[in-house]
Amino acid sequence: MKLISVDKTRYRKHFNQLLFGCALCLAILSLLISYTLIALFPDPSGSHFHWNAIGVLVSAALVGFILYKYRHHPYFTEVYYVWQLKQSLNKITRKMRKIEAAAKQGNPDAMLILQYSYSGSRLLWKLDDNTLIMDELAVKQTELNNLAEKYHVSLNIDKYNETLLQNF
Repeated sequence: MKLISVDKTRYRKHFNQLLFGCALCLAILSLLISYTLIALFPDPSGSHFHWNAIGVLVSAALVGFILYKYRHHPYFTEVYYVWQLKQSLNKITRKMRKIEAAAKQGNPDAMLILQYSYSGSRLLWKLDDNTLIMDELAVKQTELNNLAEKYHVSLNIDKYNETLLQNF
């Protein structure tokens, strides 16, 4: 997955609208489905927990299906890209100890993975205004740059491919 620049204002606007829309749809659909099921199949004991649970599950499935179907719509471009980037960075994070150890031993693939992770994290943190740990990231980036210089490795994140993670 390539790193691209994302328009922060457009991303935040679309993300907030999507979040609000999903919450609203979930609430309305789950109430409609639950009330319909309760009206069609009333329980003499007065407990309608199972109909309410079914209403929530069906509405969540419907909203999920709609999001899945329209994920490539131009309106969701930035939101979907950020979601994919977060998934990609999570895959790296799960193997971070092995990757960092290999990078310290001079493994060029490990250094490239770290460079991609740091660049992607920086992009996400800027989009979310999460600047608290940027200093820590700068320190790690400096350490990586020193390792790359020591082992004469060129770190071009355009060469990153998720298949590199299979070695760790």
